[in-house]
Amino acid sequence: MTKSELIDALAESRNIPRRTAEEVVNVVFDGMREALVEGGRIEIRGFGSFKVRQYKGYIGRNPKTGQPITVRPKRLPVFKVSKILKAQVERGSVDG
Repeated sequence: MTKSELIDALAESRNIPRRTAEEVVNVVFDGMREALVEGGRIEIRGFGSFKVRQYKGYIGRNPKTGQPITVRPKRLPVFKVSKILKAQVERGSVDG
């Protein structure tokens, strides 16, 4: 599902104008983005959680040349799926 499809689904399911649905989706995504940029954590019960993970720098190797390269430390967002969603995907059903 794309962002545009999500907006269309929200507009249709709640019988609201597409423009309003787009604003709602953007507010949610902006809030999530801000929380992660600030190093926070997002938990959506029954869906999963997002957090920022710190990775240390290290010496790696260029796979083509074999030459050592320095990989700088970085912060990346990670997602962990909830047990409920994992089970629903496994069953192929969102029921119970």
